[in-house]
Amino acid sequence: MDARFLGIADLVETPSVAVVVDVMRAFTVAAWAFARGAEKIVLAESLDEALALKVRHPDWAALKDGPRAPGFDMVNSPGLLRSVDLDGRTVVQKTTAGTVGALAVKEASLVLCASFVVAEATAQLLRTRKSGGVTFVVTGEDGQAEEDLACAEYVARRATEAGTDATAFLRRAAESRAAAELAEGVRQGVHPDDVALCLELDRFPFAMVATLEGSLMVLRPRAILR
Repeated sequence: MDARFLGIADLVETPSVAVVVDVMRAFTVAAWAFARGAEKIVLAESLDEALALKVRHPDWAALKDGPRAPGFDMVNSPGLLRSVDLDGRTVVQKTTAGTVGALAVKEASLVLCASFVVAEATAQLLRTRKSGGVTFVVTGEDGQAEEDLACAEYVARRATEAGTDATAFLRRAAESRAAAELAEGVRQGVHPDDVALCLELDRFPFAMVATLEGSLMVLRPRAILR
């Protein structure tokens, strides 16, 4: 598998297969939303679009980065989300990096959204497809986020070498700037368990596939047999 690792700004053409990585915290949160019963996640272009979708669909739940805000039901925190009942609901998600990265490659033939909690399922789906070229979109810090790059490199390696050990990759993520900022309370809308939850390897047995459904980019879980 020919793997490329690019930041969002470095995407000059639409890849055939894209894996969009946001460990801390968008795609850890998305996985938790599915685990809590969400049927699908709509990835919003902006906060205004997220709120407009919520107005049109009052039963949908809207989620954003940072502190709580009027019109939004939840914040982008796995620790805060893990006790929420989302059974059968649609979630609208808008974050600083993760959703932006997914929307940047929305025309790709396959878009996977990934983090450590769905790493093996993501790698297995790539193995099943026997994808020749895969672009990993490193969403955080203009493509330099160590936790996202570590996860992307791990998934890429795991897709071709099933015995790859995750220890060194998880250590890099644990020592990242994002992990420090979450632990130190620099970011808002944070639960004390967020870093640990973002570093739980293969917590969930599904990959997350984003596809265009009409004008909306919609993320859904795809179960992977172990």
